[in-house]
Amino acid sequence: MEGLSLTTIGLGLIIIGAAYGIGRIASSAMEAMGRQPEISSKIQTAMIIAAALIEGAALFAIVVALMKG
Repeated sequence: MEGLSLTTIGLGLIIIGAAYGIGRIASSAMEAMGRQPEISSKIQTAMIIAAALIEGAALFAIVVALMKG
């Protein structure tokens, strides 16, 4: 396991967590748009904002992990 540090594992977990969160958001948004197509623009806006917040938090966690390790 040479070369596989805790930083590498942490970065992988960060990416997996962010991808899972964005996938859940997209899935729920698609279901909501299917149920109420008349407000799909509001749902899409909220989905994009939430995905951006998750990506921002993931980027911050990546930067911190790289600075520590």
